[in-house]
Amino acid sequence: MSTENSTDKTPANSSAGAKDHGDEYRRLIELGIALSAELDHNKLMENILLTAKEFCNADAGTLYLMAEKNELCFQIIRNDSLEIALGGTTGKSIDFPAVQIFDEKGEPNLNNVSAAAAVTGQTINIRDAYASNRYDFSGTKKFDESTGYHSQSFLTVPLKNHEGDVIGVLQLLNAQDRETGEVRDFSEDIEPLIEALASQAAVSLNNQMLLQAQKELLDAFIELIAGAIDAKSAYTGGHCQRVPELTNMLAKAACESDDPRFKDFDLTEDEWYELHIAGWLHDCGKVTTPEYVVDKATKLETIYDRIHEVRMRFEVLKRDAEIEMLKGLVDGGDVTELGKIYEQRIQQLDEDFAFIGECNVGGEFMADEKIERMQGIAKETWTRTLSDRIGISYEEARRKEREEEPTLPVVEKLLDDRPDHIIIREGQDLMPPDNKWGFSMEVPEHKFNLGEVYNLGISRGTLTEEDRYKINDHIVQTIVMLEALPFPKYLKRVPEYAGGHHEQMEGGGYPRGLKKEDMSIPARIMAIADIFEALTAADRPYKAPKKLSESVKIMGFMKKDAHIDDDLFELFLTSGVHKEYAEKFLLPEQMDEVDISEYVGG
Repeated sequence: MSTENSTDKTPANSSAGAKDHGDEYRRLIELGIALSAELDHNKLMENILLTAKEFCNADAGTLYLMAEKNELCFQIIRNDSLEIALGGTTGKSIDFPAVQIFDEKGEPNLNNVSAAAAVTGQTINIRDAYASNRYDFSGTKKFDESTGYHSQSFLTVPLKNHEGDVIGVLQLLNAQDRETGEVRDFSEDIEPLIEALASQAAVSLNNQMLLQAQKELLDAFIELIAGAIDAKSAYTGGHCQRVPELTNMLAKAACESDDPRFKDFDLTEDEWYELHIAGWLHDCGKVTTPEYVVDKATKLETIYDRIHEVRMRFEVLKRDAEIEMLKGLVDGGDVTELGKIYEQRIQQLDEDFAFIGECNVGGEFMADEKIERMQGIAKETWTRTLSDRIGISYEEARRKEREEEPTLPVVEKLLDDRPDHIIIREGQDLMPPDNKWGFSMEVPEHKFNLGEVYNLGISRGTLTEEDRYKINDHIVQTIVMLEALPFPKYLKRVPEYAGGHHEQMEGGGYPRGLKKEDMSIPARIMAIADIFEALTAADRPYKAPKKLSESVKIMGFMKKDAHIDDDLFELFLTSGVHKEYAEKFLLPEQMDEVDISEYVGG
């Protein structure tokens, strides 16, 4: 403790010198309990300063917090005589510059009393600032001159955390005699009380800072994961970032709605954060989905497009046709006839490959006659003279072992479904009917089926039954991953909110087959957000972005089919959330008028 220019360290009629401090210590204990329970940062700081002022009967006070740049930033200022109340719950900003802990040369700033307390970690008690020859009070004197105030006694106490680091400074100004109101010095016997208060305050503030730091770390980590998922595939773009925003928009509309259907729906600060976390993590399970499945743009694509393999087989057949013609000429065959046969064969192979290439691209529908033609072309044969078991991976070699290696050369079908095309589902890929999560998805027999005929015969799109299950499995993995995390109590519903966006109101969704009554409003909100974002996304290379009206129309059909919540969909339109989101994220060419009357009511 440092006491300056004080000849009477405990004056008889000082602010608290002769006073029994029993009440203050009881109040201190009560305050310690209150501080530990206070979650609002501004209220906490305000409570610390006001209580300290009360204990000392101080006219004014300031609370500083240490910033990363080695400076003390003003947090709370109170001056009763001047009726000044800044910072904290007042909402009024403090424009004073931060107090520098070190000077321009990097030396400790011991001229400023608050900086000196922070540097030394010692309490500083000053009887009269105007008589001080140790600290620079020029700023204080300037303030006094402009306001007519007279700053006299100062008690400056550092706030130390559990590691002994100074995290802030509590400064009290102008202790007053409780009977006369006369400005006195701060008595030494009040210092232990204020230091005890400062210690409790430091613990509470530090705990809050640690919690805030953890929260910021969690937010950053979550956003990092979401960004990585979006970056993993160009097909998802900014999906994981946009869904939380749309979820928040619709949830806000539900909270503010006067509609009787949402009269009981409201969210606390913790529940808003819970929904925020769920929104950012709703697709975290996609980290387990192979990129080549998510990005499967053609039917034969795996890590690469196997159409190139098929093309090479056709090239082999074309060379075989040329060789056959040349052999015929050597054997004395008719040039014209052989040339005609050769040209017909080449034309047929070119047409057949063009057709196979068309099949590989996929589309909305593949007619039965096209499938039959593809299967007929598949029966063509070609001759392989090189072993297909040289230079392959261990896993592929294991699959090849399901059949005995044939003697070379071997005649093979142009397109085939071979045993080694089957990747067996085993271990963690199995889902027992009585699984603890309640998943009720129909699981394909195989993990993957790479069969060429099988894949080229896909009637719609490019995905097999196995591919679709693997993509849908991301929500299973999302729930499993999130339920494995030790969320605190106020975040316990994150898995539920995040894991329900593929459920349908009539029970036809996945992974649990939930119905509307089984789902919370936030979970149903997220389902709408997920669908609308996917429909309107302009960063999907496999589709052109849909116009606003087209997207709403599709969701109108989904409402009729009970795939999405009808009440929330109507709120989505009547509240203008669809427009608000569109204006923020859609391209100008996507913006058009939407007549919501045909989707509302009825």
